[in-house]
Amino acid sequence: MKRKEELEELIKYHKARYYQGNPEIPDAQYDKLEDELREIDPESYALSLIGASPKGSNKVKHDTKMLSLNKTYKLNELLSWKGEGEIVSTLKIDGVSCSLVYEKGKLSLAKTRGDGSVGENITDKAFWMKGIPSQIKNQNKFEVRGELFCTEEDFFHLSEEMEKAGFEKPTSQRNIVAGLIGRKENIEFCRFIQFKAFDCIEEKKQLKRESDKENYLTSLGFSPEEIIVHRDKKDIEKRLKEAQVFMSEGEYQIDGLVFSFNDLNLHEELGSTSHHPRFKMAFKFEGEAKETKINSISWQVSRNGILTPIANVKPVDLSGAKISRVTLHNYGMVRQYNLKKDDKIKIIRSGEVIPKFLEVIESAAGEFETPKVCPSCDKKTTVDDIRLFCKNSSCPAQLKEQILNFISKIGIDDLSSKRLEELIKVGLVHDIVDLYKLEKEELLKLDKVKDKLANKLIESIEKSKNVTLTTFLGSLGIQGGAFNKCEKVVLAGFNTLEKVKSLTVEQLMNIEGFAEKSATEFHRSLQEKIPLIEKLEKYGFEFKETSIKSDTKISLKKICITGTLSRKRSDIEKAIRESGGIVVGSVSKNTDFLLTNEENSSSSKFKKATTLGISIITEEDLFNLIEE
Repeated sequence: MKRKEELEELIKYHKARYYQGNPEIPDAQYDKLEDELREIDPESYALSLIGASPKGSNKVKHDTKMLSLNKTYKLNELLSWKGEGEIVSTLKIDGVSCSLVYEKGKLSLAKTRGDGSVGENITDKAFWMKGIPSQIKNQNKFEVRGELFCTEEDFFHLSEEMEKAGFEKPTSQRNIVAGLIGRKENIEFCRFIQFKAFDCIEEKKQLKRESDKENYLTSLGFSPEEIIVHRDKKDIEKRLKEAQVFMSEGEYQIDGLVFSFNDLNLHEELGSTSHHPRFKMAFKFEGEAKETKINSISWQVSRNGILTPIANVKPVDLSGAKISRVTLHNYGMVRQYNLKKDDKIKIIRSGEVIPKFLEVIESAAGEFETPKVCPSCDKKTTVDDIRLFCKNSSCPAQLKEQILNFISKIGIDDLSSKRLEELIKVGLVHDIVDLYKLEKEELLKLDKVKDKLANKLIESIEKSKNVTLTTFLGSLGIQGGAFNKCEKVVLAGFNTLEKVKSLTVEQLMNIEGFAEKSATEFHRSLQEKIPLIEKLEKYGFEFKETSIKSDTKISLKKICITGTLSRKRSDIEKAIRESGGIVVGSVSKNTDFLLTNEENSSSSKFKKATTLGISIITEEDLFNLIEE
């Protein structure tokens, strides 16, 4: 009984600290307290506490409770919960939960989760935040739920502005969100907070699947987290690895993933406990945090010329590994925290990802130093917002990273990083093109390279000339040119190198997934790569044809999509492209079809299509056209 009371007091204390934005222990350590109490008394009131009570008199009740999530740290427990059902996942943002209520299309109320039943009214602050539209197309009373958070870049600019205004510099991306929404003055600082939607309440009955919510929320002007559908263990394991990488490299903080059953009817059947819904499960990565001291800070140069700071720290044991190097994210982070030699810092390692910096425990004397020259080529560095750049296109470190990226993406599997370093060192490789000039006799002169390995390397390099155009473009290191973006370009009809080289920004903006900024960035980077592309062309690249039908009724037809869909949007886009159609992001006089399931949509795309006399088709119509 005494231990039960101790645990209840500890849980109340740490839960309050967490919701006040000032946690004292890691989530995994807190969860162990709950697990221990659950074994002693599964009905303890402390386990049902959902959040901190809202402060002050500005309280507002939730029409539907905002519950916590059941959680696990183990894959086998997640798979056991899943059973045979189809599940979906989204990144679990580490921020502050928020509910938005719209009436007659206008934002009427914004409130924090609070204790789950009652939250705090933050409507005046919500109008300042990014990602919260003041008006939406839905005229019914409509509630959207999501997470408030601060990105690395926004945190950097917020810190600068707060310091200039005479306030204490904030120390944590997560804590500052709770701090800002609790302020009564200077609410203009809230423009550095973003909102990502993850649920809509009143519209559940109109939707059939959890995965439908992403399209629906996007059509209303929100920016929801991407929803990924999983059908088997392999899918889930891949997603967990991607999330771990995001934890280390992403621009905002997450602490795991949220999994949900895709069938919304199942949500109704399973229902909820007083504490959590049975149809959702949070998967969290158990992280261990420790304190250490910075011995020095070194800077690594990426293929795009970005200098990334790495702290060489006094070695500590974390999650079963000896850690001596920690990522410091970017130049802005180093400047923000005045990081330097002899600072005592806290670091964390979650799962198997690269350990990262959390906070400064004790700052050493002196100021941080911005590297004036690139550590690889000694050329002058340039500060650009939160990043530090080397703009020298001949920088050896950049060239090496560009070649390594190309080798990895194009599929030259037998050429390791160590072997590449040797090729660069002896002067056989200076750039990507040099890979295709290599001869067997040159390779045999390298350390430990015999006849068999030399043949294998030459064969692997030759084989890489016969890839899809998408793979080729994705290997060039085009800014904003990840594989899926390059695939969209090719499937939009730009399926030869000549067509790709003549691409314009306007044409890119007509491809789904490209906004003006990303299209401009992609186009600029592509133009810079054209000399490389033309050199590689001379070495006999032959691109495998992408499997696209040319005899369907939508071949070469431009199709724009709007509104709620019964299938996942990406699946419909794929079906259109594979059937020879072209997915476009906006309606123009050149659009052939507008695809929507809504008879009288209020969307601007629908109105424009009607005005221009463009054919409007449903999902069913689309697949009938494909089958015909």
